[in-house]
Amino acid sequence: MKEIVKPHRELLKLIQADASLSLAELAEKAGMSQSSAWRKLQELDADGTIRRRVTLLDPGKLDLRLCVIAHVTLEDHHEEAVASFAAVVEERPEIMECYALSGAFDYMLKIRASDVESYEAFMTRHLMRNPHVRTVVSSFVLRELKFSTELPL
Repeated sequence: MKEIVKPHRELLKLIQADASLSLAELAEKAGMSQSSAWRKLQELDADGTIRRRVTLLDPGKLDLRLCVIAHVTLEDHHEEAVASFAAVVEERPEIMECYALSGAFDYMLKIRASDVESYEAFMTRHLMRNPHVRTVVSSFVLRELKFSTELPL
């Protein structure tokens, strides 16, 4: 892990919690001058520590209440199969997250849809049409107990 000094760690915690804070607010809360905070943010942007700044939206207010965790197994792991599956993952906005796994399944996907019917349509039109996908085991999220994008600094 990259060593981050305490004021810089505080700066990162603050922007993870609320990226809309002004430079003055960030500097004050981190106990730094504005120029120091600005320079450090520029360094963290340049070295890739800060990947990007985003706005988190409420899926329920956007008719995307259904959250599905899908475990996917491919027919094989040849380069063509993996690349073909990765292309589907990249092009489909319903797939919010994808992780390559060890164990019983090859991948885990987090998928958002408005309802079961729209998820089924996505599955049949996109995911299962990929010739390299052998199985998909879907679990429907009943309740979200914790959601965070903040890394534990």
